[in-house]
Amino acid sequence: MMMNSFYRNIITFVLIIFFTQEGIAKDTKEENFSNAVNSYTSGNYEEALRVWTDIYNTGYRSADLAYNIANANFKLNKIPDAILFYERAYLLNPADEDIEYNLMIARGLVTDKFEEIPELFFIRWYNFVALILSSNSWAKISLGTFVACLLMLSLYLYSSKYRNKVIGFWLAFSFLLISIFTISLSVRNRSLVYGNKFAVLFCPVVHGKSSPDDSGTDLFVLHEGTKVSVEDEVGEWLEIRLSDGNKGWVPSNCLQII
Repeated sequence: MMMNSFYRNIITFVLIIFFTQEGIAKDTKEENFSNAVNSYTSGNYEEALRVWTDIYNTGYRSADLAYNIANANFKLNKIPDAILFYERAYLLNPADEDIEYNLMIARGLVTDKFEEIPELFFIRWYNFVALILSSNSWAKISLGTFVACLLMLSLYLYSSKYRNKVIGFWLAFSFLLISIFTISLSVRNRSLVYGNKFAVLFCPVVHGKSSPDDSGTDLFVLHEGTKVSVEDEVGEWLEIRLSDGNKGWVPSNCLQII
């Protein structure tokens, strides 16, 4: 009994230390974030960018943080970096009009202009809905509605009243559909946020090659800030697709994945 009590005390102590450190770390991030906001409003964009980037490099992710990093980069005329972080902020909060507007302004400063192949409206709508909530939030909704489905199914199976059976059946069916739809949104959100294949060019000028080597034929010329889709990888080369559908190979060190 004494040994069990000893281990229990050790576990309790470790948990207290862990959550205390978590709380301190959170308070420190919030304080640093606020200090960076003050630096930004006073015109010290470089200091604000340094602090926000340090927070980002700890692994913390939020639309506000990415948006502020993008704004600081934009003020410093680092357009590719600004576009990269506006795109990342948009993935975390696609309904934010400020993010969308600033991203449009930053894109307007890019040299390359291409006619985009329009995305099917229902795919665009589906992606927008998937990004409204996080992957974990959609998964929790899916789990909750699945439990509700089981409860309504039990009402259908065990109720002796016909009316209750009908209500139980249709509610169970409805909750099942919602559960399936929301888990698909969770998967889609994770694919868009963590499995993103889009990237931003950072080299001032890059030639799209017909093959993954310097001897390939030049197919097109791109400039920094252009958004592309990564299709394949061979060694230190990436095959990219432009918004107009053209494809070519570029050095991997010229891109940063969104």
